[in-house]
Amino acid sequence: MSHGFSHTSVLLYECIDALHIRPDLTYADCTTGGGGHSLEIASRLSGNGRLLCFDRDEDALAAARERLSPYLDRVTFIHENFDRLGDVLADLHITNLGGVLADLGCSSYQFDTPSRGFSYQHDAPLDMRMDTASARDAAYIVNHYSEEELRRILFEYGEERFAPRIAARIVKARTEAPIRTTGELVALIRTAIPKDTRDSGHPAKRSFQAIRIEVNRELDAITPMIEAAAYHLVAGGRIATISFHSLEDRLVKQAYAKLAAGCECPRDFPVCVCGKRKTVDILSRKPILPSEEELANNPRSRSAKLRVCEKL
Repeated sequence: MSHGFSHTSVLLYECIDALHIRPDLTYADCTTGGGGHSLEIASRLSGNGRLLCFDRDEDALAAARERLSPYLDRVTFIHENFDRLGDVLADLHITNLGGVLADLGCSSYQFDTPSRGFSYQHDAPLDMRMDTASARDAAYIVNHYSEEELRRILFEYGEERFAPRIAARIVKARTEAPIRTTGELVALIRTAIPKDTRDSGHPAKRSFQAIRIEVNRELDAITPMIEAAAYHLVAGGRIATISFHSLEDRLVKQAYAKLAAGCECPRDFPVCVCGKRKTVDILSRKPILPSEEELANNPRSRSAKLRVCEKL
């Protein structure tokens, strides 16, 4: 049975090259999506190798099971947020982790399925949950967060310069009736942004990104995932992380840099007293970007940045 889950894997072969797959080791795809990256990883494993497929979206895992059907003997599907990577690896007694891949953000399927409420292009219930079993959706945030909280997330997570105006319009509108659909929210945002200041993008793009990040606590999971991966990897194991906006990319760079820094003692100390040692080497001082061919075939890949580090 087809689940209708369509997603074009970004930087697919660049990721596979970056992971430097060893057939007998264990790998984790922290954001399985439709299974494109997972399929390429699984096909390179031997019968002794193992792939852990994480995703919060049960539709994604169902589609991945279908796509990975030839390799189910070496794949374990895990319906969890990737911030639990360390716990899962410990629970499964994984001692041969060779690599971790995380393709951050949403899938094309989530954006293109109106009922999921991720897109400002379709009028649908305000949802935006990656895990549809989660209690808190976008409607809750829009209708229950204070004006100050709304202003904060719009500014911090959406980098929206009109955050105060948008937050004020939302709070005023919901006193008359709850805001229930993406269409209603888009209309409010349009009234808050002066026409002569709008850029070429959709006026609701930044606000929708901000609310989606808050709904799913997306940024909170990145650093714990990278730290857990680095702790559990075998020597020579690699972490490959794809980010799609500056907030994600900054966290990835900071986490890699901290792991690669080692000693944190002041420079004028004659000897190290903190005891911290360098854990990884950063292999991509500059991010790996999509090729011109990929950009032509998949415009959504335009903002993708792949960063790679290797366990010492």
